[in-house]
Amino acid sequence: MKFTEEHEWLQDEGEIVVVGITSHAAEQLGDVVFVELPEVGTEVTKDEEIVVIESVKAASDILAPLDGEIVEINDAIVDTPAMVNDDPQGEAWFFKMKPSDRAPMDEMMDEAGYQAFIG
Repeated sequence: MKFTEEHEWLQDEGEIVVVGITSHAAEQLGDVVFVELPEVGTEVTKDEEIVVIESVKAASDILAPLDGEIVEINDAIVDTPAMVNDDPQGEAWFFKMKPSDRAPMDEMMDEAGYQAFIG
């Protein structure tokens, strides 16, 4: 698993990368009440705002961690946003994408680096 400074996690599954937010981000947000995901087939650019997440505390945008195409979204978190609080680094993944360039993943933090980052 790789981590971004924007508190996203990425799991490499071959051609596909699964993306979600970290447990730390979910804790900071508080109770998640709304999630809006991109449509399947959407071409995204790294750092483009592609997900809207709202909690009782705040609204946040989630940025695309890589350039590529959205190939699957997790409808379960749209229907039940509280899943993001219950299992942010598991069942509450946001989307799967087919990256056009994986090289930026090499620069991302591993789990130990992320834990030091949130320190």
